[in-house]
Parts: sequence; C-alpha cells; structure tokens
Amino acid sequence: MPIDPYILLLLGTVGLAALFPARGTGADIASGASTAAIAFLFFLYGARLSTREALDGLKHWRLHVTVLACTFVIFPLLGLAARGLVPVLLTQPLYQGLLFLTLVPSTVQSSIAFTSMARGNVPAAICAGSFSSLVGIVVTPLLAAALLGSSAGGFSAGSLLSIVLQLLVPFMAGQLLRRWIGGFVTRHKKVLGLVDRGSILLVVYTAFSAGMVQGIWHRVSAVRLGALLVVEAVLLAVMLLLTWYGGKALRFGREDRIAIQFAGSKKSLASGLPMASVLFGAHASLAVLPLMLFHQMQLMVCAVIAKRRARDPEAESAGVAEPTRGPRTTVGTGSPSR
Repeated sequence: MPIDPYILLLLGTVGLAALFPARGTGADIASGASTAAIAFLFFLYGARLSTREALDGLKHWRLHVTVLACTFVIFPLLGLAARGLVPVLLTQPLYQGLLFLTLVPSTVQSSIAFTSMARGNVPAAICAGSFSSLVGIVVTPLLAAALLGSSAGGFSAGSLLSIVLQLLVPFMAGQLLRRWIGGFVTRHKKVLGLVDRGSILLVVYTAFSAGMVQGIWHRVSAVRLGALLVVEAVLLAVMLLLTWYGGKALRFGREDRIAIQFAGSKKSLASGLPMASVLFGAHASLAVLPLMLFHQMQLMVCAVIAKRRARDPEAESAGVAEPTRGPRTTVGTGSPSR
C-alpha cells in the first residue's frame, strides 16, 4: 500500500513548525506569504481548467450529478451525524476539522489514476474531479460558514470578502487569462506542480506555527487521535460502499461505477488546505489535521481496491455493456495531492 511522499513532507513541515514556529515579525511575514501563495494556487487552478472541455463533459451529466451529490450532500450529512461522537470520542476542535473534511471537493489526479488502474471510465473521472473542484470553490466556503458557524468565520462581511479575494478572484483571473497562458502552464506543468506543493507546505507551516504559539497540541492526546483515525476509517468505508452499490442501484455500467466510486469517495488535500487557512485563520492547524490523515488513508485503501477491480473477471468479460462516455479530455490536474 502506497505511502504518499508528499504526506511525509507535510509531516516534516509540521515538525519544523513545532520546533521553530514563526513568531512576531516572522509570523507576520509567513502569514503574508501564505496569503499570496493561496491566491497564486487558485490562479493556477483557474489557468489549468479548460472550460470548454469541462462543458463537453456535461454530456454525461447523470454521473457528474451523482459525484457532486456524494461530495457535497452525503459526505456533509455523515459529518453532521458524527456530532454525536463529541465529547465521547472526539474533542470539539477535532470534530470541526472532521466536518470541514466532509465539505471539501473531490480530488482530480488520484481519482483519474485509480480509475485508470481499475479499468474504469477515465474521461468521466477527469470531468467529475474538475467539476467538483470548480463547484467547491464556491460551495465549500458557504457550507463551512453555514455548518461551522463562528469557528469558520460565519457569514460576516470580512470572511466572505477574504474568500472572494483569496479564492474566487484569482481563480477567475486564471480562467480569463487561460487563453494566453494555458500553453505555458501546460508545458511547465511539472515545475508549476512543485510550486503548488511548495505553496501548500508554506500554508501548513504558517497554520501549525500559529497553533504551536497558541499551545493547541496540549489539547490533543494520542487516544483522541486514534479515535479520529477509527472514525475516518468508518467514514471512508461507508462512502466507498455507497458510491459502488449506489451506482449499481442507479443502473450505471461497471466503468462508470468505478469512476463514481473513486471520484465520489475522496477529498482534496490541495484544495482543502488553502481553504482551511482562509476560513479558520489562526485556528487552521487542528482543522486540517483530519484532512491530512484522511488523504493518506484514502490513497492506501483505494490503491488496494483499484488493483482488485483490475483483476475482477467482470473487467475481462466481453458481455459487459459499455457505459455512455463523454469525450476524452486533457484537463490539467495540478498538484498530485489534489
């Protein structure tokens, strides 16, 4: 089962923040750099996403609506149901992080990779992940403000202005400039991917530095972290079962069900971390911890499932009906952790 090297870098960044947290003027500089990095991240997201190709994917609208419903309806409902675990298993801050995890959009690259490995509908996975990321830029902050209330800034004018300036404006600027810079972004995808990763590491360092200065880690025990892992394992298992058997109940073909399962059961680390920094501010460190753990868990579990799907006799059967496919696309996927 794979260990994402990027998770190791993230953990190393957390360790660095624990040993050498940014304080005073250094904290102000790190916060400003983090704000600029978030804006640049969403600018790149906008520049990568081909609007025309995404709209072409709407021909397979039933599949995309199903994935969006899993991501932004079923996941949040399960997150709200987990409120009953406080304070028996989870502390209130960890629960808020778990609830935030259920609100972020789906991944792009890992959904595509696992769908391809399992011999699923890859074009559908590309479009589904892209739609989820696009919708999440607007829906995730609004859901967080509505469900998390004051802990995520609420619906105050200041918090909404921060969302617009740091997330929506850069994304729209990237979309508008894609006509001129899209080729450059595509040609330098690997280099810009490193910029993506570096920006997210900066966001994590800033968030966990603030947490160290505030002494938040004294409120989290090993037992609570273990309980969080168990809760997240149950959450992932429920979503994997719902997406697979729900797709069957909705009469999707095997390849479409694979795309639904992998796109509908995942959460994006690359989108979630910057959003948490904007929404939670100085309290972002505990808010992103459940997402970081869930990210690694979903990679390990889905890798096993994808390999089993690839060996499934049904995949070799000539009698399996081909699903209705959207056109093949080349939507940019950004950072590998998306």
